[in-house]
Amino acid sequence: MIIGGVITVEDWAEIRRLRRSEDMPIQAIARHLGIARNTVKRALASENPPKYERAARGSIVDEVEPRIRELLEQWPAMPATVIAERIGWQRSLTVLKDRVRRLRPLYQPVDPASRTIYRPGELAQCDLWFPSAKIPLGTSGHVASPPVLVMVSGYSRWLMARMLPSRQAADLVSGHWHLLQGLGGAPKRLVWDNESGIGRWGSKTPRLTEEFAAFRGSLGIGVVVCRPRDPEAKGLVERANGYLETSFLPGRGFSDPADFNTQLTAWLGRANRRYHRGIGCRPADRVGTDLAAMAALPPLAPRTGWRSSLRLPRDHYVRLDTVDYSVHPRAIGRRVEVTAGLERVQIFCQGDVVGDHERCWAPHQTITAAAHAEAAAGLRRAARTAAAPAAGAEVAVRDLADYDRMLGIEEVA
Repeated sequence: MIIGGVITVEDWAEIRRLRRSEDMPIQAIARHLGIARNTVKRALASENPPKYERAARGSIVDEVEPRIRELLEQWPAMPATVIAERIGWQRSLTVLKDRVRRLRPLYQPVDPASRTIYRPGELAQCDLWFPSAKIPLGTSGHVASPPVLVMVSGYSRWLMARMLPSRQAADLVSGHWHLLQGLGGAPKRLVWDNESGIGRWGSKTPRLTEEFAAFRGSLGIGVVVCRPRDPEAKGLVERANGYLETSFLPGRGFSDPADFNTQLTAWLGRANRRYHRGIGCRPADRVGTDLAAMAALPPLAPRTGWRSSLRLPRDHYVRLDTVDYSVHPRAIGRRVEVTAGLERVQIFCQGDVVGDHERCWAPHQTITAAAHAEAAAGLRRAARTAAAPAAGAEVAVRDLADYDRMLGIEEVA
């Protein structure tokens, strides 16, 4: 069928079939399909199917295009509304803006996007992910979304993550050490944004927290703190956060943070063996080369976690991140050392353990060991017994007139 003087794709295909498969003469094809012989010849000569193209018509902007070009040549960033004002344009702004949009790139300086290339062992991008799921924090009834430390190696795209009790510097350092131990090496640089537990930009330069500066010095690596409002600087880990939210989280339930970390570790083992479109292979295929170029972990573990020292008061509790933990009352009045990691809190007095508790993630709680409460009750009973007078002892009673004489009060007859 011929539409508007142009054969359809079906006619073009049928003409070529009749000629090549049936060896039908051109005149017979023209008679069979009811079209001209020249049309058959053109169809056989064309290797591409026919396509209807409307003849281009002029635009009302054509006559002012030279003036638009003159303005853009001098001021490539001039807005289309200003151009309309300068050339006295009184008609629709839509057609003018379309023409300016096509012409402007011809006069702007070329600014090609840079392609980031990651070398093996060079860096890992880090961030905190706050999952949308609510996690029960022990038996206190509290539910929350604790932070998850996420790290992505730039070269291999190897993904690491672990939920932390808080975003304080001590917990961030412990989380980094845990993940790097699981990896088996340390990237030469860690890339962070303006996280208060890591460091922040000051007037002109970034400044790390004391805890993280000591940690990176122990590992012998660098830390890059991105400038404020620059999310593209760590796009790998930002995409990893979204991947965790959409691929790991849906359909899962968690009984506590330990259960969350157990499920997350198992899932990461599978995720790192999936095909990654960005690198054209699996992260597991590259992580060996990545590790070989990383810095080796130090033979002695760096100082991580919470550490403090204080003289234990009569209220035999120590506070760690809003939570109070009991200490054996025999250490009252003596100096104790408090150390805490991601899972346990321990208190030492002259090398002896006077407190050992599981880390509580719920805020504003009081954790008391039964042995500590029993020992404190016994010591209180002993103190009261020692202060009480002995049975049968005579207690002197002072004459009240003595107080009158001391105060100068005369007795009235």
